[in-house]
Amino acid sequence: MTGETRGETRRDGVRLVHTAHLDAASRRAARALLDVVFEGDMADDDWEHALGGWHALVWENAELIGHASLVQRRLLHGGRALRAGYVEGVGVRPDRQGRGHGSAMMTALEGVLRGAYELGALGSTDEGERFYASRGWRRWLGPLSALTPDGVVRTEEEDGCVHVFPLAAPLDLSGELICDWRDGDVW
Repeated sequence: MTGETRGETRRDGVRLVHTAHLDAASRRAARALLDVVFEGDMADDDWEHALGGWHALVWENAELIGHASLVQRRLLHGGRALRAGYVEGVGVRPDRQGRGHGSAMMTALEGVLRGAYELGALGSTDEGERFYASRGWRRWLGPLSALTPDGVVRTEEEDGCVHVFPLAAPLDLSGELICDWRDGDVW
């Protein structure tokens, strides 16, 4: 589980590995950790959203205590389809929070964002707002929508919950932002 494998790098105690190279035991440990962190509110669709990209993992001995992932999505803004790195499944075991593990995982994922994407995005809880703002993430102020099988549909319930990490793409934070479709929570 904690050994270095193909397709993996380590940064400041964070194991950064793509889903394709994430062994089954690490995958199970990540899902179990997020179930604890989100107090059983981690649906199968939520876990599915966290797969298919890069995972930032923090291990303490043989126990996984932190997970975050970065997956590619398309966000529409200003008449353009932007290549976005979308952060999913961020969590640190409750008894290990406040020790810099979340910051270390985000630093690793933000490094990937800077090298591969036009912007970063994530959906945040109220509790996470200050943490992400301190890292340079900005709250999206404009209307949010999703490109569904039935066309563009407003997602008013998500307004104010999405944050972006500005990179190369010109952004008007008060403009409309549209995400690509996926099962479960679209943002």
